[in-house]
Amino acid sequence: MKLEALTVSLRPRTAWEACELGMALVRSQAGAIWKPWLLVTLPILVLLNAAGWALDLLWLSGLLMWWLKPWFDRIPLFVISRAVFGETPSTRQTVRAQLRWGARWWLPYLTWRRLSPARPLYLPVDLLEGGDGAEARQRRSALGAPVYGVCALLTLVCVHFEFAIIIGSVLGGLMFVPFDYLPDTFKSLIEAIGVEPQWLSALFNVLAWGAVSVIEPFYVGAGFGLYLNRRTQIEGWDIEIVFRRLRARLTAAAAPMLLVLCAMIGFSPDAAAQTPPAVETSVAASTDTQTDAGEDVAAAADSEDEEAEAEAPAEAPIRDYLEDGKKARRLPSTLGEVYRDGRSDDRGLRDAVARAMKDPTVDPKRKQSVWKAKSESTKKKSENKRDQAINEGLFKGLSGGVAGFLQVLMWGVVALIVVALLLTASRWLGWFRDGGIEEDEAPGDVRNAPLPEHEPLPDDIPTAIRRLWQAGRRRDALALMYRAAVESMAQRADIVLVPGATEAQCLRASRKLASAEDREAFARAVRTWQYAAYAETLPSGDDFDDLVGQLSRRFGWAA
Repeated sequence: MKLEALTVSLRPRTAWEACELGMALVRSQAGAIWKPWLLVTLPILVLLNAAGWALDLLWLSGLLMWWLKPWFDRIPLFVISRAVFGETPSTRQTVRAQLRWGARWWLPYLTWRRLSPARPLYLPVDLLEGGDGAEARQRRSALGAPVYGVCALLTLVCVHFEFAIIIGSVLGGLMFVPFDYLPDTFKSLIEAIGVEPQWLSALFNVLAWGAVSVIEPFYVGAGFGLYLNRRTQIEGWDIEIVFRRLRARLTAAAAPMLLVLCAMIGFSPDAAAQTPPAVETSVAASTDTQTDAGEDVAAAADSEDEEAEAEAPAEAPIRDYLEDGKKARRLPSTLGEVYRDGRSDDRGLRDAVARAMKDPTVDPKRKQSVWKAKSESTKKKSENKRDQAINEGLFKGLSGGVAGFLQVLMWGVVALIVVALLLTASRWLGWFRDGGIEEDEAPGDVRNAPLPEHEPLPDDIPTAIRRLWQAGRRRDALALMYRAAVESMAQRADIVLVPGATEAQCLRASRKLASAEDREAFARAVRTWQYAAYAETLPSGDDFDDLVGQLSRRFGWAA
C-alpha cells in the first residue's frame, strides 16, 4: 500500500469527523461515482420493473432493488478506495470491475449480512483486504467494535434521509396542482393508494431508486472514512507517512551533501576540518539576523498598538453603547452642552404637533352599513360549510392513514424488541434467577510488595526466543525479542533510555546507530511488536524466524 500517495490528510479523528471525511471524498469524486452508478443501476431498475409489470409483481421489483444495495455499494467503494491514493478510475474501468470485483463476498452480503448496521465499515474490510475465515472475522472485530454504535446510527440517519426524499418528492409534485383542484387530487390519490395500480407501484419504485441513488454513495463514503480512521488509529498510518516523507527528503539531500564534502576534503583538508565551526557561525549569524528582524517586527507591532490605543478613547463611548448586549439604555441629551444659552425653547412646536395629530382629517375613520340579501348570505354560508366538510373529511382520511401506518410501524418495533429479547435471553435471564444482586466480597488485607525487577537477558537470546515461540507463548517471545533489541540498540548507540521509554522514543534514539541496516532491523522489530501489542496481529512463523535471524546477525546475539 502506497501510503505516501494518499491525497487526504490522515490523523486520528473522532468517528463523526471520519464520516465527514468519507462524505467529502464522495463529493470530490461525484462524477466518477454517479456516472457508473447510473450505468449499472438504471438498466437493472428498468429490467426488474418490466418483469414485475409483466408478472403483476411490481412490489417484488422494488424489494429486489432494495435488497441489491450491497451489490451496488461496490461502485462508490471502488472509486474512492482508489481515488484516495491519487488513482481515480475511469467510468469504463469501474463498470467492468463490477462483474468480478469481490465476487466471493456477494453471497454473504446478500444473505446473512444484508441487514447488518455496520455494513459500510465491514465492506471495505472484506473487499479491500481480502481476508479469509478467522482472519476476516478478527479484522472486522478489531476495526468495527469501537464504532459499531456509530455505524448503526449512521444507517438509521441515512434511512430517514431516504424516506424524507421520497415524501418530499410526492409533496413537491402536489405543489404544482392548482389550489382549486387540490381536494379532488387528494381524493383521487387516496383512492389510487387503496386500489394500488401498477403505474403507482412503478412510480414508487422509481422514487425509491432516486432516493437510494442520492444517499447510498454518501453512506458508503462515511463507512470508508470510518475504516481509514480506524486503521490510522490502530496502525499509526499518519506516523508512518511522516517517517516515509522524512526518509525521502533525507535521501534526496544526502547525495549532494556527500559530493560537497568530498570536494572540500579533496581540495582543502584544513578547511574541511574547520567546516563544523563555520556552519555553527553561519547558523548563529542567521539566528542573530532572525532575532533582529523579530525585534524590528515586534517594535513595529508595539507602535501600531500604541496608535490604536491613542485612537480608541474617541470611539469607546459609541462602541459601548452599540455593542452592549444587555438592555439598551438611553443616553442623556447633549444639546445643552453644545448650544448652552443659545438653545431656543421648542415647547410651542411640540404643542402644534400634538394638535395636528388630533385633527380628524389626518387619520379619518368612518363606519358604513351595506344591505345584502339574506338568501345570498345563506348560500355563501352553506358553500363554506360544504367546503369545510370536504376538507375535514379529506384530512381525516389522510391523518387516519398516517396514524394507521405509524401504529403498524410501532407494533413492528415492539415485535422486533420481543424477538431480540427472546434471542438474547441466555445473556440476561441469569440476572433474575437469584432474585437480587449479589454483594461483592469485602477486600482482604492490602499487601505491599516491591515491583519485580527485569530479569537479565539469557546468554543465548535467539534460542530462548524460539523456544518460547514453539511452546505457544508467542506474545512472550515477541516481548523478549523487543526487550533484547532495545537493550542491544541502546548499548551499540551508547545512549541511556529513560525508564518506561515508548516505542517512538526508542525509534528516535535508534537514529544514532551508525549502520542503516541496524536501524532498519530495529525499526522492523518495533513495528512487529506494535502490531502484536496494539492490533493483536502476530507475524507468521517464517517471518518471525527471519526477523530473529536478522536481529542476531545485526546485533551479534549468540546463537
